[in-house]
Amino acid sequence: MALSLRHEFSSSKVPRTITPSFWGLKVLTTAMGEATSDYFVNRFDPRAAVLCAAVVFAAVLWWQLRMPTYATVPYWSAVVMVSVFGTMCADVVHVEFGIPYVVSAIAFAVALVLVFWAWFRVEGTLSIHSIVSTRRELFYWAIVTIAFALGTAVGDFTAIAAKLGYFSSGLLFAGLIALPAVGFWLGRMNAVLMFWIAYVLTRPLGASFADWMGKPRSVGGLGWGSGNVALTLTSIIVVAVGVLALVETRSNRGVRP
Repeated sequence: MALSLRHEFSSSKVPRTITPSFWGLKVLTTAMGEATSDYFVNRFDPRAAVLCAAVVFAAVLWWQLRMPTYATVPYWSAVVMVSVFGTMCADVVHVEFGIPYVVSAIAFAVALVLVFWAWFRVEGTLSIHSIVSTRRELFYWAIVTIAFALGTAVGDFTAIAAKLGYFSSGLLFAGLIALPAVGFWLGRMNAVLMFWIAYVLTRPLGASFADWMGKPRSVGGLGWGSGNVALTLTSIIVVAVGVLALVETRSNRGVRP
């Protein structure tokens, strides 16, 4: 059955409330996406890896789009695949085509601004609490995918091109992500703007620490291996999503936003 862009859902397609568990899972998925991308892009043909990831991403996103309302497992499955696919896109742009990190970061930033502009012009809002139609959800996932690619490029730029190193780069983004959190809690800055700033910053935050754990000691990492890091983080995410699904099913059954 084809999806209609005009179809309105009875409930939001994203989490109803943004809790610490949301941000924790978001950072875990960004780290897992970085490690998974590194493993496949460096061990297999990069273009083939991106193509395979795109196919899986499309299938999972279709599953998410078919859901009538927010469901924990389909939503976080889509986020996981966005993290892998978006990271691969940024990695392949640099590895396969030799485009400098700063150039790809600027390009992804421009793309992000343009999609935000189109979304606001068409829908009149950028709030994730307004994701109640397929068209808005498509804008949302486009933003999320570009944000992952942008965060990857920015994180690689600070760690490699700017020579901060992976651990120092992670600390930098940990400090930066605290700023929108403070602005939000003080109530002096736009909540929607603060959310999206923090959302973009989670990508280089998680990726920097994933690289620090997985990269060889010769380049400033701990040498655990990207495959081991990816497998460990995937296991943690599976358990965390399973627990979250049980909790949300029990607490939100029959509750509308």
